[in-house]
Amino acid sequence: MEFIKMTATALSENHRKEILILWNNEYPEKLNYLNPADFESYLKNLQDQNHILMIDEKGKVRGWYFDFIRENEKWFVIILDSKFQGKGYGKSIVNLAQEKETELNAWVIDHNKDKKKNGEAYVSPLNFYLKNGFIVLAKNRLELENISAVKIKWTK
Repeated sequence: MEFIKMTATALSENHRKEILILWNNEYPEKLNYLNPADFESYLKNLQDQNHILMIDEKGKVRGWYFDFIRENEKWFVIILDSKFQGKGYGKSIVNLAQEKETELNAWVIDHNKDKKKNGEAYVSPLNFYLKNGFIVLAKNRLELENISAVKIKWTK
């Protein structure tokens, strides 16, 4: 597995397609982007993006990390192909991010009530983040029609 760091402008069209497939397969179905243009619009609205792609031996994107600035804080997203979860790859991605940042923030779904596109349960990654030094800011919640999540934070 290879980890490639790049800016948003360096992402190829193929990378973007594979990332969208990863997003739609691994996140709860109600967070899926049915139209690639909507996904592109989401990305374009985020400032100061940095990406890390986890690429397998066939050149396929199996994991994606990206960070950006929102309201003067560094926020991030990680998606890992479920076939590669539990093998240390997520920890490797988090370590790469923590080497270059002094803080990281994210919204994390903290329940197992949602379903993925394939009908499987979406398992909350909250315990993974707690094991990797993040804290839960329980008073900071995101409650929208398509997501219920808690804010997590890591500081150096």
